[in-house]
Amino acid sequence: MTNAHTFSFTSIDGTPLPLSQFKGKAVLVVNTASACGLTPQYKGLEDLWRAYKDKGLVVLGVPSNDFGAQEPGSEAEIKTFCETRFGVDFPMTAKAKVIGGEAHPFYQWAAKELGEAGTPKWNFHKYLVDGKGQLAATFGSRTEPQAAEVKKAVEEALAS
Repeated sequence: MTNAHTFSFTSIDGTPLPLSQFKGKAVLVVNTASACGLTPQYKGLEDLWRAYKDKGLVVLGVPSNDFGAQEPGSEAEIKTFCETRFGVDFPMTAKAKVIGGEAHPFYQWAAKELGEAGTPKWNFHKYLVDGKGQLAATFGSRTEPQAAEVKKAVEEALAS
């Protein structure tokens, strides 16, 4: 049976990043961009990560240039921007496509599981994966990482 733990990304540092390493943890997968009006969500994602990481939450940033060409930089430039501008400490992947036929296999799977309504329409779309690798929730780009519904879903995923 396919679940999120089947998939692997490449880390922003170029090393393999299999989602199977997060078995038993909740993972918030977010397609990010450094030159978007929603880029300040990095702060909220970092705050969410710091608040819940000791309870088993992983925030995983997936830089993507799919929307408005708002992530044009290299992995090194993205990493430096995120660390210096927003203090990002959560794991990040190498740049990836998140929509269409060339999308990363995780995003193709999520789109198949959730249908058109659950696919990213812009930067900072969020998928919450539970400890068993199942999609537990999805949140659109404008839903802030600190929103009550995100925290509630994270807490439920951590409790299951």
